[in-house]
Amino acid sequence: MTCLNGYVRIKVLMKDAVSRANLNLSLSFLFSSPSLRTLMPLFDADTGLLMVTGMVRHRLMFFCSAFLSHCMTDTSTRGVAMVPKLALDVMSCEVVRVLQLTDSCIVPISYQVPRKEFHADLYPDTVGTTPAMSAEEWWKGGNKQVERVSLHPDKQPKPKAASQAPAKRDLPSVNSCHSVPQESTRGCSTSSSPLSTASSSAAPSRSPSTTSGLSSGFLPSPSPSQSIKTLHNLMGPSSKFRHIQGAVMHKDTHITNLRGLNLTTPGECDGFCANARRVAVPLAIAGGQIAVFELSQPGKLPDTALPTIQNSVNVADFCWDPFDTHRLAVAGDDAKIRLWQVPEGGLTETLTEPELIVQGHTEKIYSIKFHPLASDLLVSSSYDLTVRLWDLEKGEQVKVLTGHQDQVFGMAWSPDGKLLATVCKDGKVRIYDPRKSAEPVQEGPGPEGHRGARVVWVCDGKYLLVSGFDSRSERELYLFSAESLSSGTIAVAPADVSPSTLIPFYDPDTSVVILTGKGDTRVYIFEIMPEAPYFLECSSFNSPEPHKGLAFLPKTECSVREVEVARALMLSKTSIEPVAFTVPRVKKEFFQDDVYPDTAVWWEPALTASAWLSGSNGQHRRISLKPKDMTPVSEAPKEAPVRKYLPSAVYLEEKTDEQKKEELLSAMVAKLGNLDDPLPQDSFEGVDDDEWVSEVLDFPVFLSSLVNFLK
Repeated sequence: MTCLNGYVRIKVLMKDAVSRANLNLSLSFLFSSPSLRTLMPLFDADTGLLMVTGMVRHRLMFFCSAFLSHCMTDTSTRGVAMVPKLALDVMSCEVVRVLQLTDSCIVPISYQVPRKEFHADLYPDTVGTTPAMSAEEWWKGGNKQVERVSLHPDKQPKPKAASQAPAKRDLPSVNSCHSVPQESTRGCSTSSSPLSTASSSAAPSRSPSTTSGLSSGFLPSPSPSQSIKTLHNLMGPSSKFRHIQGAVMHKDTHITNLRGLNLTTPGECDGFCANARRVAVPLAIAGGQIAVFELSQPGKLPDTALPTIQNSVNVADFCWDPFDTHRLAVAGDDAKIRLWQVPEGGLTETLTEPELIVQGHTEKIYSIKFHPLASDLLVSSSYDLTVRLWDLEKGEQVKVLTGHQDQVFGMAWSPDGKLLATVCKDGKVRIYDPRKSAEPVQEGPGPEGHRGARVVWVCDGKYLLVSGFDSRSERELYLFSAESLSSGTIAVAPADVSPSTLIPFYDPDTSVVILTGKGDTRVYIFEIMPEAPYFLECSSFNSPEPHKGLAFLPKTECSVREVEVARALMLSKTSIEPVAFTVPRVKKEFFQDDVYPDTAVWWEPALTASAWLSGSNGQHRRISLKPKDMTPVSEAPKEAPVRKYLPSAVYLEEKTDEQKKEELLSAMVAKLGNLDDPLPQDSFEGVDDDEWVSEVLDFPVFLSSLVNFLK
C-alpha cells in the first residue's frame, strides 16, 4: 500500500504456493480515500472469480484473469461473505452471491450472467456438504477430498412425499428456561436488522426447481391459528404493553418558570419526589432549600422569590411519607434526618423549624426510604457503612444493620415489608431480615461497575431487579432470584452507555418497569416475567430535551378511560410536565380489566411501626379502578366478524348478455337523470311586451349619451 498525492494505491500479488515465487499476475487499485483499510478478497475456486472490497468502501470489484466489473453500493462496507454455491439460483444463471454487512443491515448482492436455463460451463461440480473424513482420520495422515456434487437441478435430491415425511415434533416453548437457552430467547424481544437489496442488483428469487418442504405442495398448509401458534413458539412471548405510548400532557397541567434548580444532587438521590398532591424540588441555594409546589395549582410561577423549606445544610436525599402527603423527610450532610410538615394548601412562608430531628449516624447519609406497610418507620444508609431503622413515632433508632464493606448504592423493601434488599459498591447484593438479624440473611454477586446502582423487588417479591453498570461501564439490568442470591444473575438485559444510573419504577399491577436516568432523554420500558425470557422490551419514550428524572403518581391518578397505566411528573430545567403512559386499545368504551387488576391502597398504612417491630405483618387492602358506568371488556358482547370485501363468488360469477345490457342501461339512465324532471330554464320568468317596447324606445337616448361621454 502506497500513498501518492492524497490517493492510496493498493497492489495485490499472486505467489506460487510451492516455490513461493511471485507470478506474473499483479493487480493495482487506486483509491481517493486515505482512510481505506486492508482489502478483503473472496475467491471462488470453481470459476476462478475473485471479488475484492475494503472497509468503509462503496465499491465491490470483480476479477477473473482481468478486471471484469464493479458494483457500487449505497452504504459503507463493514464486512463481506460469500453464499455457498448450493444456495445459488442456477436457473437464473446466478454465478455468485455476496452478503454485504453495513452499519444497519445485511445486503445481498447477486451476480448473474445474461443467459437462460442451466449452463454446465458456468457451473462445474462443486464441493459437497458431506465430510470426507473425521478429525481422527486426518490426524493419522488421511488426505481424502470432499466429494463434489453437480449443481444441475435434475441431479438434486428430490423432496420427500407427504407419506414419507417424518413425524412432526413439537417445537420447544420459549417460556421454558430448560428447553431453550437464555441467550436465544432474550434476543426475541429486540428487533432484528432489516434485510435490503443493493440497488445494483435485485435479490434473486428462489427457483421452483430448488423449492422443497412445505412449499412444494406435497404437504397440507397449516391453518392460520396453527401458524400463529407456531410463530409464537418460534419468536417467543410478546408483551401486551409492547406498544405502550408515552406523551406529555397539555400545557395547562405544567408548572413552568422554575428557576435555580439544583441539578447536581447525589447519585443515590432520585432528584425530586412527588405524591398525589404536591411535588418537592431541591434548589441550588445556600442552606439546602427545597421548594414545594401544589399539583392543583399549575401554571407559570412568579418571578419573585418563593417560600421554601430551609434545612441549613446540603440535602443528600429526601422523600414524602407515603401515608401522609404533608410530611417530608430530608437527609442532610450533617448525618441528621429532618421531618417537615407542609401546611394545607402549600407553603405560604419559609419553614425553618422541622417537626422532628433524628440523629444516630456518624457520617453523611446516602439515602432514606419509608416502610411500604408500617407507618412512622424509616430506613437510612450512611457513609459509616451502616443501615439504620427509625421509629418516627418515638423519634428514636430501633435497629442497626451491618455487613457492608463500601458505599450503599440503593435500598428497597420487599412487597410484604418483611425483608430489605441493598446493593453495594463492594459488588454485592444483600437481603436483610431486620427483625431477626443485623447481618444479611443472603448475599450474592452484584454489578461489576462502581458508578452506581438501584434495586427493586419484582414479580411479587420473587426476584430482585438491579440496574447498574458492567465492567465496561455500560448500563445493564440484572435479575436475581430472591431465594438464591448466591447463584448470581438469572437474566441480563443490556441498555446503553451513559454515566447516569437508571432509576427504576416498578408497577406491581402490570409487572412493567419504567427506567430512566438523570440527564437522559430516553425512558426504557420492560415487562418483567417470572420465567424465560424474563425481559420483554416495550416501546420507549423520548423526551424532547434532557430531563432531571421522573416521579410517579398513585394509580388512582391515571385515566382508565384512556387506558392510562402510569402517570409521572418529568422535571426539566425550567418546568414540571406530567407524562401519561397509555396502552392503545380499540374498545376504549369498555373497562380494560386485563390491564387494571385490583390495585393495592398503598397510601394507607396496614399497621404501625411498633406492631411491625413486635413481629406483626400486614397487607394493603385492594380496590377496583373500574368506573361504575363502564363494562369490563371481558364481559363485552361478542361481535360477529365483518367481511371487509365481498366473497370471490360475486366477482367470479358469470353474467348473461341480458344482465350486462340491463346493467349498462341502468348506469346510463342514472347518469342522465330522470327525463320527466323539468329543465332549469323552465323555471325562468319571461318579459312582458310593454317592457320590451319601453326598452327599445330608450335605446337611442342611451346611444347619444354614450357618444357625448366618449367625446
